[in-house]
Amino acid sequence: MGDARGFLKVKRKNTEYRPVCERVLDFKEVTILRSNKHTREQASRCMDCGTPFCQWACPVANYIPEWNDLVYRGHWQKAFDLLQATNNLPEITGRICPALCEYSCVLGISDDAVTIRENELAIIEHAFKNGYIKPNPPKVRTGKTVAVIGSGPAGLACADQLNKAGHEVTVFEKDDKIGGILRYGIPDFKLEKNMIDRRVDIYTKEGINFKTGIDASKNIKVEALKKEFDAVCLTGGSREPRDLKIEGRELKGIYMAMDFLIQANLRVDGKEVAEEASINAKGKSVVVIGGGDTGADCVGISHRQGANYIVQIEVMPRPAESRTKDFPWPRYPMLLKSSTSHDEGGDRQWAVLTKRFTGENGQVKKLECVQVAFVKDESTGLMSMKEIPDSEFEINTDLVILAVGFLHPEHNTVLSDLKVEFDQRGNVKADDNFMTNQKGVFAAGDLRRGQSLIVWAISEGRKSAHHIDTYLMGNSELPAL
Repeated sequence: MGDARGFLKVKRKNTEYRPVCERVLDFKEVTILRSNKHTREQASRCMDCGTPFCQWACPVANYIPEWNDLVYRGHWQKAFDLLQATNNLPEITGRICPALCEYSCVLGISDDAVTIRENELAIIEHAFKNGYIKPNPPKVRTGKTVAVIGSGPAGLACADQLNKAGHEVTVFEKDDKIGGILRYGIPDFKLEKNMIDRRVDIYTKEGINFKTGIDASKNIKVEALKKEFDAVCLTGGSREPRDLKIEGRELKGIYMAMDFLIQANLRVDGKEVAEEASINAKGKSVVVIGGGDTGADCVGISHRQGANYIVQIEVMPRPAESRTKDFPWPRYPMLLKSSTSHDEGGDRQWAVLTKRFTGENGQVKKLECVQVAFVKDESTGLMSMKEIPDSEFEINTDLVILAVGFLHPEHNTVLSDLKVEFDQRGNVKADDNFMTNQKGVFAAGDLRRGQSLIVWAISEGRKSAHHIDTYLMGNSELPAL
């Protein structure tokens, strides 16, 4: 360990962002990357705690204390080697991971946690800048072929690992470009798409075959898929949105969050959106229903499109701003989280239930809402939602975005063609080896575990690759994490 007293000398310095007045005028990344000097100072705060709970909390088990120490000592190449050993997409997680590791940092018990996510981002960007990352195709091929359906984080991680093992991997993506939810589900101000292109270019030079614009259920016959490939991994994500089926839902001006996000990303990419299908917040009073990250992304896009007014409502009560007894360290706590989009303006309201939509001439004009409270049943310990009497109110709106989560993967796709089984939640059912009820057909990511975090998708992709390699070869040297 470089400096045993680093955490006593250096205080945490949080992420710096571009000024609000500047960044709302474009879709460029809002984060300002730190200097190497700053990163080394922050890395010195890692306190050699003995038991790295940060690593325990990380779904890909990053070697966090080790690469923090290496960065502090200036050994950037070695830090990068350790980082890429566990994480296939650190330039992605370094930008948009909620940093589960930081909430389990031992230093966080009595002080501010180490800036683990930013240190990770600094390492990978230093590696790209200094030429550490070069295509490294496998020296020996196994002769085995694998099809990966879906090119989100789970699919990319799975493909990368299997390619490293020497298998011929083909990734099928129904959109026109690789990336899945990374490409069209996340705004550029959080993740500029050249970050994806940079990584995909490396994968291509390493031998992974990418095929875009191919919907596996429409363009590929299941019999041909099974005949051409020795194994198939399904990584199509959880894309079936949860709807809000209340009175007035049929009115115009009410849209699903993913439709809004996809259109915004298409416009930033220079693509035309048909006027009759356009979803645009310019000059409108926008209501985003749903208080999560997807809702926050919709808020940020609405700012940039020029909305007159934005309010984000959430049915759950306002979370605490610090740990409560229900979430003791090192558990990930349910805390109030404000994104860069919230810092840019708009209103947030909590414990609000939408009762109905009302409109004029078929166009939504108002939300009729009521305040709610969550009451604990002392006999069962369960919480129940109660409407607060005489708390009804209305919100005027021209545009409503529904960001209330996702149910499960879309079933009427290659999943039904392959006749895979689903669990009680509607996700693809797989055993401990990630194999579905169909021999040689595996599943990973949100499609298998349900809507979750990108870092969990990467973890799923890595684990599934280990089991696919074992299925193909009898054993595997790929890590099981």
